[in-house]
Amino acid sequence: MNVLLLGASGRIGQRTATELLDRGHTVTGVSRSGTVDGIDDNEFVAVVGDATDPDHVAMLAAGHDAVVSTLGPSDDESAGRLTEMVEAVIEGLRRADVDRLVWTGGAGGLMVGPETMLVETDDFPEEWDAIARAAIDAYDRLSEASGLAWSYVAPAALIEPGERTGEYRTAERELVTDEEGDSYISMEDFAVALVDELEEENAVHTYLGTGY
Repeated sequence: MNVLLLGASGRIGQRTATELLDRGHTVTGVSRSGTVDGIDDNEFVAVVGDATDPDHVAMLAAGHDAVVSTLGPSDDESAGRLTEMVEAVIEGLRRADVDRLVWTGGAGGLMVGPETMLVETDDFPEEWDAIARAAIDAYDRLSEASGLAWSYVAPAALIEPGERTGEYRTAERELVTDEEGDSYISMEDFAVALVDELEEENAVHTYLGTGY
């Protein structure tokens, strides 16, 4: 599969690029700088891209089979930048006639009770509130997008660099927790989940939670 990877220079993006390449896919990795460290593969090319410009997204996406997004605002940008990105990506894919999109979502919108999202709980860190709500807004924009085979894949409440085990569990719109009630996944296994969904298409038009 010929895959356009948005946000390829980030920590999750780099791991997703590696996972895609290890499975034999061809990857175009997009970043603002046009460089992606740590990847040396003949099937990988790094390019400059602006994920807030639908024309640029369309140009980049043309000729690809699918798009995977690990986009997020940088530390010096407002959380609302994520909304600009998802709107530009949706429009850009329409213009490029590419209909498959796997989007890295947020755990904040996952349900932890019958009517309670994780972001609404007392223990949710205040400093993460804005980006969590922006990620929920991104999901809302995707859910309204017609003609797009999107999957919104969210990590566990805690995601950190770690080991690739190839093992994880999923739940539709629910936070995945272990027997002790902890919600965690390594960035390496989250990349596995993203690529599994790209290949298997089991969660099209679904907000999918992941974790151990």
